[in-house]
Amino acid sequence: MATFLWTPTRVTLGKGAEDKLGEELQKDGAKKVLIHYGSERIVKNGLMKRLTDQLDKAGIGYVTLGGVKPNPRVSLVREGIELCRKESVDYIVAAGGGSVIDSAKAIAYGLFDESGDDVWDFYAGLKRPQGAFPVGVILTLSATGSEMSDSSVITNEDGDLKRGCNSDYGRPRFALLDPELTYSVPPYHTSCGTADMMMHTLERYFHSGKSLALTEALSEALLKTITENGLKVLENPEDYEARKNLMWASSLSHNGLMQEGNEQRGDWACHQMEHELSGMFDVAHGAGLTAIWATWARYVIEEEPERFAKLGAGIFGIQRTNSALEDGKKAIAAFENYFRSINMPVSIKELLGRNPTDSEIEELADKAVFHGKRTLGAFKVLQKEDIKAIYTAARG
Repeated sequence: MATFLWTPTRVTLGKGAEDKLGEELQKDGAKKVLIHYGSERIVKNGLMKRLTDQLDKAGIGYVTLGGVKPNPRVSLVREGIELCRKESVDYIVAAGGGSVIDSAKAIAYGLFDESGDDVWDFYAGLKRPQGAFPVGVILTLSATGSEMSDSSVITNEDGDLKRGCNSDYGRPRFALLDPELTYSVPPYHTSCGTADMMMHTLERYFHSGKSLALTEALSEALLKTITENGLKVLENPEDYEARKNLMWASSLSHNGLMQEGNEQRGDWACHQMEHELSGMFDVAHGAGLTAIWATWARYVIEEEPERFAKLGAGIFGIQRTNSALEDGKKAIAAFENYFRSINMPVSIKELLGRNPTDSEIEELADKAVFHGKRTLGAFKVLQKEDIKAIYTAARG
Protein backbone atom coordinates (compact mmCIF):
# COMPACT_ATOMS: atom_id res chain seq x y z
CA MET A 1 0.00 0.00 0.00
CA ALA A 2 1.38 3.41 -0.97
CA THR A 3 1.90 6.01 1.73
CA PHE A 4 1.61 9.74 1.31
CA LEU A 5 3.71 12.38 3.05
CA TRP A 6 2.38 15.92 3.32
CA THR A 7 4.20 18.42 5.53
CA PRO A 8 2.77 21.89 4.81
CA THR A 9 4.04 23.48 8.04
CA ARG A 10 6.53 26.34 7.59
CA VAL A 11 9.27 25.62 10.15
CA THR A 12 11.77 28.07 11.61
CA LEU A 13 14.33 26.38 13.88
CA GLY A 14 16.88 28.34 15.89
CA LYS A 15 17.49 31.14 18.36
CA GLY A 16 14.86 33.87 18.26
CA ALA A 17 12.50 31.89 16.02
CA GLU A 18 9.52 33.22 18.01
CA ASP A 19 10.38 36.75 16.84
CA LYS A 20 8.95 35.83 13.43
CA LEU A 21 5.39 35.52 14.78
CA GLY A 22 4.12 38.79 13.32
CA GLU A 23 5.76 38.09 9.97
CA GLU A 24 4.25 34.59 9.76
CA LEU A 25 0.76 35.81 10.65
CA GLN A 26 0.97 38.57 8.05
CA LYS A 27 1.80 35.98 5.39
CA ASP A 28 -1.59 34.39 6.07
CA GLY A 29 -3.51 37.64 6.39
CA ALA A 30 -4.47 37.20 10.04
CA LYS A 31 -6.61 39.99 11.49
CA LYS A 32 -7.28 38.81 15.04
CA VAL A 33 -5.75 35.86 16.84
CA LEU A 34 -6.31 33.78 19.93
CA ILE A 35 -3.09 33.18 21.85
CA HIS A 36 -3.71 29.85 23.54
CA TYR A 37 -1.37 28.71 26.31
CA GLY A 38 -1.03 26.57 29.42
CA SER A 39 0.52 27.83 32.64
CA GLU A 40 1.38 31.42 33.50
CA ARG A 41 5.05 30.58 32.92
CA ILE A 42 5.02 32.28 29.52
CA VAL A 43 3.59 35.43 31.12
CA LYS A 44 6.12 35.48 33.97
CA ASN A 45 9.14 34.83 31.75
CA GLY A 46 8.19 37.60 29.33
CA LEU A 47 7.39 35.46 26.30
CA MET A 48 3.76 36.59 26.17
CA LYS A 49 4.77 40.27 26.04
CA ARG A 50 7.30 39.59 23.30
CA LEU A 51 4.53 37.94 21.28
CA THR A 52 1.89 40.61 21.88
CA ASP A 53 4.38 43.37 21.11
CA GLN A 54 4.84 41.83 17.68
CA LEU A 55 1.09 41.69 17.15
CA ASP A 56 0.71 45.32 18.17
CA LYS A 57 3.47 46.32 15.73
CA ALA A 58 1.84 44.29 12.93
CA GLY A 59 -1.60 45.74 13.64
CA ILE A 60 -3.05 42.33 14.48
CA GLY A 61 -5.65 42.12 17.26
CA TYR A 62 -5.58 39.40 19.87
CA VAL A 63 -7.27 37.77 22.82
CA THR A 64 -5.74 35.21 25.18
CA LEU A 65 -6.88 31.99 26.78
CA GLY A 66 -4.65 30.09 29.21
CA GLY A 67 -5.24 27.18 31.51
CA VAL A 68 -4.47 24.23 29.23
CA LYS A 69 -3.52 21.22 31.35
CA PRO A 70 -1.64 18.05 30.40
CA ASN A 71 -4.24 15.78 28.82
CA PRO A 72 -6.13 18.89 27.60
CA ARG A 73 -9.79 19.08 28.51
CA VAL A 74 -12.68 19.41 26.09
CA SER A 75 -14.36 21.86 28.49
CA LEU A 76 -11.60 24.44 27.83
CA VAL A 77 -11.84 23.73 24.09
CA ARG A 78 -15.54 24.60 24.22
CA GLU A 79 -14.70 27.78 26.12
CA GLY A 80 -12.13 28.67 23.47
CA ILE A 81 -14.58 28.15 20.62
CA GLU A 82 -17.13 30.41 22.31
CA LEU A 83 -14.50 33.10 22.98
CA CYS A 84 -13.22 33.02 19.39
CA ARG A 85 -16.71 33.39 17.96
CA LYS A 86 -17.51 36.25 20.31
CA GLU A 87 -14.25 38.05 19.43
CA SER A 88 -14.29 37.26 15.68
CA VAL A 89 -10.95 35.49 15.86
CA ASP A 90 -9.64 34.23 12.52
CA TYR A 91 -6.35 32.57 13.59
CA ILE A 92 -5.18 30.54 16.59
CA VAL A 93 -1.66 30.72 17.97
CA ALA A 94 -0.59 27.93 20.33
CA ALA A 95 2.23 28.99 22.65
CA GLY A 96 3.26 25.87 24.54
CA GLY A 97 3.78 22.14 24.18
CA GLY A 98 1.70 19.34 22.74
CA SER A 99 -1.29 19.76 25.05
CA VAL A 100 -1.65 23.42 24.09
CA ILE A 101 -1.26 22.64 20.39
CA ASP A 102 -3.80 19.80 20.54
CA SER A 103 -6.28 22.05 22.34
CA ALA A 104 -5.72 24.77 19.72
CA LYS A 105 -6.39 22.28 16.91
CA ALA A 106 -9.62 21.21 18.58
CA ILE A 107 -10.72 24.84 18.83
CA ALA A 108 -9.85 25.25 15.15
CA TYR A 109 -12.05 22.29 14.19
CA GLY A 110 -14.94 23.52 16.31
CA LEU A 111 -14.72 27.07 14.94
CA PHE A 112 -14.86 25.88 11.36
CA ASP A 113 -17.83 23.61 11.98
CA GLU A 114 -21.12 25.52 11.87
CA SER A 115 -23.44 22.55 12.27
CA GLY A 116 -24.10 23.20 15.94
CA ASP A 117 -22.70 19.78 16.88
CA ASP A 118 -20.34 19.45 19.82
CA VAL A 119 -16.60 19.48 19.06
CA TRP A 120 -16.23 16.18 20.96
CA ASP A 121 -18.01 14.47 18.05
CA PHE A 122 -14.75 14.72 16.08
CA TYR A 123 -12.89 12.87 18.84
CA ALA A 124 -15.63 10.33 19.48
CA GLY A 125 -15.46 9.32 15.81
CA LEU A 126 -19.01 10.47 15.08
CA LYS A 127 -17.92 12.84 12.30
CA ARG A 128 -14.80 13.99 10.46
CA PRO A 129 -13.50 17.57 10.28
CA GLN A 130 -14.30 19.27 7.00
CA GLY A 131 -11.87 22.09 7.66
CA ALA A 132 -10.21 24.09 10.41
CA PHE A 133 -9.26 27.65 11.21
CA PRO A 134 -5.51 28.20 10.75
CA VAL A 135 -3.18 27.34 13.63
CA GLY A 136 0.37 28.54 14.25
CA VAL A 137 2.77 27.33 16.93
CA ILE A 138 5.43 28.74 19.22
CA LEU A 139 6.87 25.55 20.73
CA THR A 140 8.06 25.57 24.36
CA LEU A 141 8.35 21.81 24.99
CA SER A 142 9.90 19.11 22.78
CA ALA A 143 7.64 16.09 23.02
CA THR A 144 4.57 15.26 20.99
CA GLY A 145 5.49 16.53 17.53
CA SER A 146 2.02 18.09 17.28
CA GLU A 147 3.67 21.17 15.78
CA MET A 148 3.91 19.32 12.44
CA SER A 149 1.46 16.44 12.81
CA ASP A 150 -2.13 15.79 11.80
CA SER A 151 -2.93 14.57 15.31
CA SER A 152 -4.82 16.08 18.22
CA VAL A 153 -5.73 14.28 21.45
CA ILE A 154 -8.04 15.68 24.13
CA THR A 155 -9.79 14.37 27.23
CA ASN A 156 -13.48 14.42 28.06
CA GLU A 157 -13.97 14.77 31.80
CA ASP A 158 -17.37 13.09 31.41
CA GLY A 159 -16.27 9.45 31.51
CA ASP A 160 -12.50 10.19 31.69
CA LEU A 161 -12.17 9.44 27.98
CA LYS A 162 -9.02 10.40 26.09
CA ARG A 163 -9.51 10.31 22.33
CA GLY A 164 -7.69 11.47 19.22
CA CYS A 165 -8.66 13.07 15.94
CA ASN A 166 -6.32 12.89 12.94
CA SER A 167 -6.90 15.27 10.06
CA ASP A 168 -4.59 17.09 7.68
CA TYR A 169 -6.82 20.14 8.20
CA GLY A 170 -5.27 20.39 11.66
CA ARG A 171 -1.65 20.58 10.56
CA PRO A 172 -0.23 23.94 11.73
CA ARG A 173 0.51 26.58 9.10
CA PHE A 174 3.80 27.48 10.80
CA ALA A 175 5.94 26.34 13.73
CA LEU A 176 8.52 28.57 15.41
CA LEU A 177 11.09 26.41 17.23
CA ASP A 178 13.54 28.17 19.55
CA PRO A 179 15.47 25.62 21.64
CA GLU A 180 16.15 28.25 24.30
CA LEU A 181 12.44 28.32 25.14
CA THR A 182 12.81 24.76 26.47
CA TYR A 183 15.65 25.54 28.92
CA SER A 184 13.25 26.04 31.83
CA VAL A 185 11.24 22.85 31.27
CA PRO A 186 11.47 20.76 34.49
CA PRO A 187 13.55 17.56 34.27
CA TYR A 188 10.51 15.27 34.66
CA HIS A 189 8.65 16.88 31.76
CA THR A 190 11.83 16.93 29.67
CA SER A 191 12.09 13.16 30.18
CA CYS A 192 8.41 12.66 29.41
CA GLY A 193 8.99 14.52 26.15
CA THR A 194 12.01 12.39 25.31
CA ALA A 195 9.95 9.25 25.90
CA ASP A 196 7.05 10.56 23.83
CA MET A 197 9.12 11.26 20.72
CA MET A 198 10.85 7.88 21.08
CA MET A 199 7.45 6.19 21.16
CA HIS A 200 6.18 8.01 18.10
CA THR A 201 9.13 6.55 16.22
CA LEU A 202 8.82 3.07 17.76
CA GLU A 203 5.09 2.85 16.98
CA ARG A 204 5.91 3.33 13.30
CA TYR A 205 8.93 1.02 13.40
CA PHE A 206 6.83 -1.91 14.59
CA HIS A 207 4.34 -2.47 11.80
CA SER A 208 3.11 -5.60 10.10
CA GLY A 209 4.30 -5.11 6.53
CA LYS A 210 7.54 -4.62 4.63
CA SER A 211 9.79 -1.68 5.56
CA LEU A 212 11.55 0.74 3.26
CA ALA A 213 15.23 0.35 4.13
CA LEU A 214 15.91 4.09 4.13
CA THR A 215 12.93 4.86 6.36
CA GLU A 216 14.00 2.13 8.79
CA ALA A 217 17.53 3.57 8.88
CA LEU A 218 16.16 7.07 9.45
CA SER A 219 14.06 5.75 12.33
CA GLU A 220 17.08 4.13 13.95
CA ALA A 221 19.15 7.31 13.52
CA LEU A 222 16.34 9.38 15.02
CA LEU A 223 16.03 7.08 18.03
CA LYS A 224 19.79 7.17 18.60
CA THR A 225 19.74 10.97 18.44
CA ILE A 226 16.87 11.17 20.93
CA THR A 227 18.43 8.76 23.44
CA GLU A 228 21.80 10.52 23.38
CA ASN A 229 20.44 14.05 23.63
CA GLY A 230 17.77 13.12 26.17
CA LEU A 231 20.59 12.30 28.61
CA LYS A 232 22.57 15.42 27.70
CA VAL A 233 19.78 17.86 28.54
CA LEU A 234 19.22 16.23 31.92
CA GLU A 235 22.92 16.76 32.68
CA ASN A 236 22.87 20.33 31.34
CA PRO A 237 19.41 21.87 30.76
CA GLU A 238 20.99 24.74 28.79
CA ASP A 239 22.87 22.58 26.29
CA TYR A 240 21.69 24.44 23.20
CA GLU A 241 22.75 21.85 20.62
CA ALA A 242 21.14 18.99 22.56
CA ARG A 243 17.91 20.99 22.98
CA LYS A 244 17.96 21.83 19.28
CA ASN A 245 18.40 18.18 18.31
CA LEU A 246 15.51 17.15 20.56
CA MET A 247 13.26 19.91 19.26
CA TRP A 248 13.79 18.85 15.65
CA ALA A 249 13.51 15.18 16.57
CA SER A 250 10.13 15.91 18.16
CA SER A 251 8.86 17.29 14.87
CA LEU A 252 10.33 14.56 12.67
CA SER A 253 9.06 11.76 14.89
CA HIS A 254 5.41 12.58 14.24
CA ASN A 255 5.09 14.38 10.91
CA GLY A 256 4.75 11.13 8.92
CA LEU A 257 8.32 10.85 7.63
CA MET A 258 9.11 7.80 9.77
CA GLN A 259 6.41 5.74 8.06
CA GLU A 260 6.94 6.88 4.48
CA GLY A 261 7.35 3.98 2.04
CA ASN A 262 6.42 1.31 4.59
CA GLU A 263 3.51 -0.96 3.79
CA GLN A 264 1.70 -0.17 7.02
CA ARG A 265 1.34 2.99 9.12
CA GLY A 266 2.42 1.47 12.43
CA ASP A 267 1.23 -0.40 15.47
CA TRP A 268 -0.09 2.22 17.94
CA ALA A 269 -1.37 -0.30 20.51
CA CYS A 270 0.77 1.21 23.27
CA HIS A 271 -0.55 4.68 22.51
CA GLN A 272 -4.14 3.51 22.61
CA MET A 273 -3.57 1.61 25.85
CA GLU A 274 -1.83 4.63 27.38
CA HIS A 275 -4.71 6.90 26.43
CA GLU A 276 -6.90 4.88 28.75
CA LEU A 277 -4.30 5.11 31.54
CA SER A 278 -4.00 8.88 31.29
CA GLY A 279 -7.73 9.27 30.76
CA MET A 280 -8.48 7.38 33.98
CA PHE A 281 -5.53 8.46 36.14
CA ASP A 282 -4.48 11.80 34.53
CA VAL A 283 -0.80 10.82 34.21
CA ALA A 284 1.78 12.33 31.86
CA HIS A 285 1.58 10.72 28.44
CA GLY A 286 5.29 9.95 28.04
CA ALA A 287 5.48 8.35 31.48
CA GLY A 288 2.39 6.27 30.76
CA LEU A 289 3.99 4.98 27.59
CA THR A 290 7.24 3.87 29.25
CA ALA A 291 5.21 2.17 31.99
CA ILE A 292 3.74 -0.31 29.50
CA TRP A 293 6.05 -0.42 26.46
CA ALA A 294 8.48 -3.13 27.62
CA THR A 295 5.61 -5.36 28.76
CA TRP A 296 3.92 -4.92 25.37
CA ALA A 297 7.23 -5.65 23.62
CA ARG A 298 7.79 -8.90 25.52
CA TYR A 299 4.20 -9.92 24.77
CA VAL A 300 4.58 -9.47 20.99
CA ILE A 301 8.28 -10.15 20.34
CA GLU A 302 7.78 -13.61 18.86
CA GLU A 303 5.82 -12.10 15.95
CA GLU A 304 9.13 -10.86 14.50
CA PRO A 305 12.08 -10.95 16.94
CA GLU A 306 14.51 -9.83 14.22
CA ARG A 307 13.02 -6.35 14.26
CA PHE A 308 13.70 -5.96 17.98
CA ALA A 309 17.20 -7.39 17.59
CA LYS A 310 18.05 -5.02 14.73
CA LEU A 311 16.87 -2.06 16.76
CA GLY A 312 18.95 -3.11 19.77
CA ALA A 313 22.08 -3.33 17.65
CA GLY A 314 21.45 0.02 15.97
CA ILE A 315 20.52 2.04 19.05
CA PHE A 316 22.41 0.41 21.91
CA GLY A 317 25.20 -1.46 20.10
CA ILE A 318 24.06 -4.89 21.30
CA GLN A 319 26.24 -7.61 19.74
CA ARG A 320 24.27 -9.92 17.49
CA THR A 321 24.23 -13.68 18.14
CA ASN A 322 22.62 -16.60 16.34
CA SER A 323 19.37 -16.04 18.26
CA ALA A 324 17.26 -13.11 17.13
CA LEU A 325 14.84 -13.83 19.96
CA GLU A 326 17.50 -13.56 22.67
CA ASP A 327 18.99 -10.48 21.01
CA GLY A 328 15.53 -8.95 20.84
CA LYS A 329 14.95 -9.58 24.54
CA LYS A 330 18.25 -7.84 25.28
CA ALA A 331 17.05 -4.87 23.21
CA ILE A 332 13.84 -4.61 25.23
CA ALA A 333 15.87 -4.70 28.46
CA ALA A 334 18.15 -1.96 27.07
CA PHE A 335 15.16 0.29 26.35
CA GLU A 336 13.84 -0.41 29.84
CA ASN A 337 17.21 0.53 31.35
CA TYR A 338 17.28 3.71 29.28
CA PHE A 339 13.84 4.72 30.57
CA ARG A 340 15.12 4.20 34.11
CA SER A 341 18.18 6.34 33.33
CA ILE A 342 15.94 9.31 32.49
CA ASN A 343 13.77 8.65 35.55
CA MET A 344 10.75 7.31 33.70
CA PRO A 345 8.58 4.50 35.14
CA VAL A 346 8.78 1.00 33.68
CA SER A 347 5.66 -0.39 35.36
CA ILE A 348 2.18 0.85 36.14
CA LYS A 349 2.96 0.58 39.86
CA GLU A 350 5.89 2.97 39.40
CA LEU A 351 3.66 5.26 37.36
CA LEU A 352 0.76 5.46 39.81
CA GLY A 353 2.44 4.65 43.10
CA ARG A 354 0.12 1.66 43.42
CA ASN A 355 -1.16 -1.25 41.38
CA PRO A 356 -4.46 -0.83 39.55
CA THR A 357 -7.20 -3.13 40.79
CA ASP A 358 -8.62 -5.97 38.73
CA SER A 359 -11.78 -3.95 38.16
CA GLU A 360 -9.74 -0.96 36.96
CA ILE A 361 -7.83 -3.19 34.53
CA GLU A 362 -11.13 -4.57 33.25
CA GLU A 363 -12.37 -1.02 32.68
CA LEU A 364 -9.12 0.05 31.00
CA ALA A 365 -9.23 -2.90 28.59
CA ASP A 366 -12.92 -2.45 27.85
CA LYS A 367 -12.44 1.23 27.01
CA ALA A 368 -9.34 0.45 24.92
CA VAL A 369 -11.38 -1.78 22.58
CA PHE A 370 -14.29 0.68 22.55
CA HIS A 371 -16.47 -1.84 24.39
CA GLY A 372 -15.80 -4.60 21.89
CA LYS A 373 -15.92 -2.50 18.71
CA ARG A 374 -12.23 -2.67 17.76
CA THR A 375 -8.92 -4.45 18.25
CA LEU A 376 -5.56 -2.77 18.83
CA GLY A 377 -2.23 -3.09 17.11
CA ALA A 378 -0.84 -4.26 13.78
CA PHE A 379 2.53 -5.83 14.62
CA LYS A 380 0.38 -8.22 16.64
CA VAL A 381 -3.39 -7.72 16.67
CA LEU A 382 -4.58 -7.52 20.27
CA GLN A 383 -7.98 -8.61 21.49
CA LYS A 384 -9.41 -7.46 24.81
CA GLU A 385 -7.95 -10.46 26.67
CA ASP A 386 -4.48 -9.67 25.26
CA ILE A 387 -4.81 -6.09 26.45
CA LYS A 388 -5.88 -7.20 29.91
CA ALA A 389 -2.87 -9.52 30.03
CA ILE A 390 -0.51 -6.66 29.14
CA TYR A 391 -2.01 -4.28 31.70
CA THR A 392 -1.84 -7.03 34.31
CA ALA A 393 1.78 -7.94 33.56
CA ALA A 394 2.74 -4.24 33.54
CA ARG A 395 1.58 -3.80 37.11
CA GLY A 396 5.09 -4.70 38.21
